[in-house]
Amino acid sequence: MSGTPSLRSVPRSKKASRSRPAAPRRTNNSGRRGATGDGRGHTTGVQLGTPAQGRELRARGRRTMRKLLDAGVEIFAQRGFHAARVDDIVKLAKTSHGTFYLYFSNKEELFRALAQEVAGEMITLADSLPPIDPGPEGRAELRAWLGRFVEVYEHYGPVIRAWTEAEIGGSEFGRLGTDVLTEFSRVLTGRIRRSSSPDINPQIAALAVVAMIERFNYYVLSRQVDVSRDEMLDTLATVTHAGLFGGSANRY
Repeated sequence: MSGTPSLRSVPRSKKASRSRPAAPRRTNNSGRRGATGDGRGHTTGVQLGTPAQGRELRARGRRTMRKLLDAGVEIFAQRGFHAARVDDIVKLAKTSHGTFYLYFSNKEELFRALAQEVAGEMITLADSLPPIDPGPEGRAELRAWLGRFVEVYEHYGPVIRAWTEAEIGGSEFGRLGTDVLTEFSRVLTGRIRRSSSPDINPQIAALAVVAMIERFNYYVLSRQVDVSRDEMLDTLATVTHAGLFGGSANRY
């Protein structure tokens, strides 16, 4: 990932708005929902902007930074990355320009911090894929895992859409997205290797799964495809379970 290496723990706010087409599923704790989806709250490191490096953030500072990050997600959803302004972000966060610049030099730094959050969520999610057996229980576990992928994708949709649309131009943000999905695929390869048939190349399988679920979620998020959440999860779970883990639709 690009950017500076200094990290601090900044939990996602309970009141964070999730700008997405589906109905929000809110957390019950002040930390970011773990990608494991088992209800355990946890926090992950967030990259500080240049102005905040070299100083330890207290609880109030972490809350302020969290408000700015959450406001950034919503403004990027409403206006798109290029049209979004720092003025829009500070108004939504109900803070000042001076406060914003205590944490980030510009909106690009805020975006990089959000990209790092996405990376942390995605890697945790990939590592949480349990062993999948070929029966109905295995398909149910796979469907639940895919549901957690959808949650992450829906919350960070504006960030993911920004880097997806930047891929064609080969910009820094396009490279950020490529780095995240590459690492997600790498971790997922190891999880698939444990459960799939020995005749299946786990690296190819992981790349195929990532390509399928990431692109389909992008189409749904950008409203290019109109399907229900349940229909999407049922179909993706059935296709993936049959293709990689020996499942059969006749057994469900």
